[in-house]
Amino acid sequence: MGETTVERTQPKEEGRPPRRRRRRPRLKIALAVGALVAAGGVATAAALGTGGDSGGGAAATLPPNTTKVAKQTLRDTLNEEGQLGYGPVHTATSQVKGTLTKLPESGDEITRGHELYEVDGDPVVLMYGSKPSYRPLRVGDEGSDVKRFEANLSALGYDGFTVDDEYSSDTAAAVQEWQDDIGVEETGIVELGRVAYASGPVRVDGVQATPGEPAAPGKKVLTYTGTAKAVTVELETADQRMAKKGAAVEVTLPENEEVTAKIDEVTTVIDPGEQNEDPTTKVEVTIWLDSGKAKKAAAGYALAAVDVTFTAGEREDVLTVPVAALVALSEGGFGVEVVKGGTSSFVPVETGLFADGKVEVSGQGIAEGTVVGVPK
Repeated sequence: MGETTVERTQPKEEGRPPRRRRRRPRLKIALAVGALVAAGGVATAAALGTGGDSGGGAAATLPPNTTKVAKQTLRDTLNEEGQLGYGPVHTATSQVKGTLTKLPESGDEITRGHELYEVDGDPVVLMYGSKPSYRPLRVGDEGSDVKRFEANLSALGYDGFTVDDEYSSDTAAAVQEWQDDIGVEETGIVELGRVAYASGPVRVDGVQATPGEPAAPGKKVLTYTGTAKAVTVELETADQRMAKKGAAVEVTLPENEEVTAKIDEVTTVIDPGEQNEDPTTKVEVTIWLDSGKAKKAAAGYALAAVDVTFTAGEREDVLTVPVAALVALSEGGFGVEVVKGGTSSFVPVETGLFADGKVEVSGQGIAEGTVVGVPK
């Protein structure tokens, strides 16, 4: 699914057709290797018993086709379609009672210290932080929420207090100055609901209320995203190994411009399904385009389909054979059938990365150009 296909040319058929007894190991390996490839497998073959110069047993007949061991860079990749936009959508809910008197418009961008929306004529101000408010703040309060608010107050240019986890009288004095600036009563107490926290600047995605409607704790007011461009990709759970936080990916934009970015978030999403439908599980990957080159390249697009290339593993200059060349050995593990002149023998191998229908191999007598058997 989305993986690169490697084309190869098979040599002409040589030798006699395979006998029926030669098909049993091939069936066995088809099942065993299929399980390994599904898991992105790495396996080690057990040694063969005695026989042959290479330590393997002679085959009763030559294989129907052959190919050569190749040296190449093997990449375990997956290409998927993603959506360029502004990343995950979040919901802002009211924490106060009153009447909604002013709301932003979809597409508006709002930064720290500015009004997100208005209740009873007073602003609800955006601040930056990873957690929401849960209590009013006043002199004597201590905690991480105090430090978070003080850090924002300091970033807005207010001073005369120490940014720590204690709400002091100096903090209250700075708050009074801030309250005067935003046009609310100068109490020195930060009431619950006066501040709304987001991880950074926000872009209003949609408004879910209208001016004049009542505001109440828990009421959805608007939805928002970040202001930076991001790509969102949905993967099947079987492909989750492809998406690791911090891993590099390549994003191809609509005009075939390629930019490199990193995976920022990997989330498992469960869709309960409609009536009489089974729930489904997907893996949602978020990739922020926050480098200078990526920002510039994506600036001309609002919403667009893009291609994303994930790489789970890479091995440079390794020996490879088609996965179909692997044979299950009776003593356990895997081997390949090495063909020399008019004879062939089974040679045990260690397997590494599986990708693009090929597998990394190593073992005694295995070198670039070694001729090995493959099914017809």
